Parts: sequence; C-alpha cells; structure tokens
Amino acid sequence: SIFTLVDRHKSRNSRQRALWIIAVAAPLLSILMCFICSAIWMRRRRKGKVNLHHQAAMNRPKVDTLVPRLEEKSSECTLFDFCVILHATHNFSKETLLGRGGFGPVYKGQLPDGMEIAVKRLASHSGQGFTEFQNEVELLAKLQHNNLVKLMGCCIQGEERLLVYEYLPNKSLDFFIFDESITTFVDWNKRCLIIEGIAQGLLYLHKHSRLRIIHRDLKASNILLDQDMNPKISDFGLAKNFSSNDTQGSTRRVVGTYGYMSPEYASQGIYSVKSDVFSFGVLLLEILSGKRNSGFHEHEDFLNLLGYSWHLWEGGRCLELLEASIANEVHAAEARRYINIALMCVQEHADDRPTMSNVVTMLNSESVALPEPNHPAYYNLTTTKEDESANVPCSYNGVTITEEPDGR
Repeated sequence: SIFTLVDRHKSRNSRQRALWIIAVAAPLLSILMCFICSAIWMRRRRKGKVNLHHQAAMNRPKVDTLVPRLEEKSSECTLFDFCVILHATHNFSKETLLGRGGFGPVYKGQLPDGMEIAVKRLASHSGQGFTEFQNEVELLAKLQHNNLVKLMGCCIQGEERLLVYEYLPNKSLDFFIFDESITTFVDWNKRCLIIEGIAQGLLYLHKHSRLRIIHRDLKASNILLDQDMNPKISDFGLAKNFSSNDTQGSTRRVVGTYGYMSPEYASQGIYSVKSDVFSFGVLLLEILSGKRNSGFHEHEDFLNLLGYSWHLWEGGRCLELLEASIANEVHAAEARRYINIALMCVQEHADDRPTMSNVVTMLNSESVALPEPNHPAYYNLTTTKEDESANVPCSYNGVTITEEPDGR
C-alpha cells in the first residue's frame, strides 16, 4: 500500500540521517579527544618542567657553595672537566652504558692516561638526586679503605652532575649469588673472603674512619667486585654521618630497600650502626643460601628468607639452607657458625644484635663461643594456599619503602 511505501521511505531516510550524523560526529569527537589529551599532556609537561626548574633553583645555592670547596687545593675530591668525561665515555654512548640505578645511568670510560672509570650521571628526574650527589662527594671522598669503592672525583657543569669512580670489572654481588647458572664462580672460599671484606668495610665505617658513617642501604647490588672478586661497598647517597656522642638518629623520610631494613628503621625511622648490622645479617643469609630475602616464598609457605632460616635452625636442619654449589665444600660446624652469626645480626631488637666489631671477631675466631640466637625480625610472616598469590606489604605504619627488583 501507499502507507507502507511511505513508512519504508521515512525509515530509509532516518537510517541515512543517523549514518550521516555518526559520520560527522565521530571525527569531531576524535579531534576533541585528541585536543583534550594534548592539553593534559602539555599541562603535565609544563608542570614537570616547572618542578625541575624549581628543584634546580633550590639546589643552586648548594652548588654555588659546593664547587668552590671542591676547587680548593685541600679538597680530597678531584673536580673533573666535563669535556674530559664526555671524551672518556664517547659522549655517553650506548656502548659504554653499564647499567641504570635510582641515581641515573652508569657509564664506563677511559681517561687520557688509560685509567678506566665508572661514571654515574644524575638523572634530571631524580628528586633527591643532588642531595645524594652531595652526600657521596662530601663523605666518600674522605673515606679510604680496601673494601669501599673509591670515588675519584666529580663533575658539575650547568645541569650536569657526575660522579667518577674506579672501574670494577666484575659487576655486583647479586649478579653472582642469585643466578644459578654462575653461582659456581663464587665457591665457599670466595664467599668467605667476600663476607669478611664486607664486614671489615662496615667496621671501618662504624668505628675506624675519620667520620662515623651509617650506610643505610647495604644490599647485594651495592657490593661491587674487583678483578680478584674483592668486595667494595658502594652507593653512599643515603649514608648518615654521626658524631662520636650520638648512638642513633631518626627521620621521617625512610629510604632504603625492602628486605634489608631493620624493623625499628622501617616502622619508626630510627637508625643506628645496628641498622647496618641487620642489613649485613640479611646479606650474609643471602650469600649462604643464594636466595633473595625479599619476595621469598619458595619453601614451606615462608614469605622471607629470615623466617625460613629460623625454621631450619629451630628444627636442627640449618645446613639445608646452604646453596647447592657450596653445600659439599664447607664443614658442617663452619656453616652452622656462619648461620648463627647471621641470625644474631637480624635479631628483632637492636640491642640484641652484635656490633660489627663483634661480628669480625666471631668470623675470624672459632674459639669465640657464640650465644644461641632468638627468633629474628619478620620471622613469622607466612602465607597460606588462600593468600599465597598476595603481594608482600612494602610499608609499615604508613612509612613507604622501596622493593628490591628480582634482577638488575
């Protein structure tokens, strides 16, 4: 009928009108969305630049006072010319890049006299970068010990902040002890020398150096190894200088790495030499077991290496903790002694932990009787089948701390 034809015509016109509207509106909406996204991106970029310029302006007075001190003849830190570093690293080429850290990228270089160097370049986005840079320059330059990385100098030019270290060819300790394919390169004797060297380095910082230093970020990735696999403690950006009268300090800004931080520091911001002792104990257990403390849930539902180690110790099975490649190389009594020392270092209460002086004595003398350790901190963190996929919490009482990645 005529009415049916009219209805069909109207319906076809309506569909065509809808298609035209969609065809026109879709591009307009896309353009509008692109415009909004661009505006947000530009605003954030400008805000980021403002923040960086503000940070640079805040740091300018510090730079203006630091540079003249470094230029003095009495300064113990060499001030390198930027052109020298640029030439040494081939303009910071990708081929010379050794790795990246929180501070920024690290490059390998060679000075005109043939000496090889490692250059840390401060990343522009590093909020606390200059504070840590200044800390390294003013502290590490005054420290001289075989088991501390040697700071050769620095460079400050414009916005560039560079730290120049001795080059150590064997990377860091975590590269060797956490990779099952190369753990055989660090046999029991080498591990003993590494443990002893780290202990001696910490003892120097705590007691024998001109300054009394608390490192605050001792971990496997901050232990560098020279050509003979001798350990060198590195990364003093978070270190604190103590007077001889002080026994502890506190801070609202807790910085460090999850898994290595003592409970009093992680939860209350209280740090002392015993904070470093705790970190050393964690590191010692990692060297013995070849396992990371952070994110540990490989055995019997334990969330960390401390709890698992204590479980084995209580059950008289502590030798099961040893990494497979060294288990047959070490005498049972010696292994048990090292595990005992490690557990003493990770005691929950700071007063129950030994000093590094005590630790060095215990490591070097089998005649020194070792007290039986109590349970360590964080020992009771376990998981069940229902929550085994849950993440380990990385904060205590509202204090945020960083988590150590599984790889470098």
